[in-house]
Amino acid sequence: MSMSEEKSLEFLIEGGSATAGPPIGPALGPLGVNVPAIVEAINKETKDFSGMRVPVKVIVNTRTKAFRIEVGTPTTAALIVKEAGISKGSGKAGSEFVGNLSLEQVLKIARIRLGKSLAKSLKDVVKEVLGTCLSMGVRVDGKNPKEMLKEIIEGKHGELFKGTEHH
Repeated sequence: MSMSEEKSLEFLIEGGSATAGPPIGPALGPLGVNVPAIVEAINKETKDFSGMRVPVKVIVNTRTKAFRIEVGTPTTAALIVKEAGISKGSGKAGSEFVGNLSLEQVLKIARIRLGKSLAKSLKDVVKEVLGTCLSMGVRVDGKNPKEMLKEIIEGKHGELFKGTEHH
């Protein structure tokens, strides 16, 4: 019985910039909930992802009108675009680089993605992020991501991963 009382809606919104307009307002309006309150809650939960598209799930109890919000994680590509301050990846990745991230920024992205990734350790997620950098034409510390990947596999930059190997 209680299953039918919950309605789940999913939106892809720009972090911190949800409005009561489409797609959110028209979808939630018929449920008789406080749309501005939901929009405000979404923006509070997603403000760290401004400039990025974030998947958001709104679960509404149609009887009590109570709601909860589950914020997904932006894609690795969206996080790289944001951190590198570029508009999009290179069309000719491999031959043309459009941006550069510091290894610290790569780590920051890896930490955000860690919970969502199937990788076992931060180091493995960093490798995934470097792979995405490569496919997008984004250098890391001014180097080709392949080079950085090789350094990490060889055990350089090990101090960055101290205490992160088991979680």
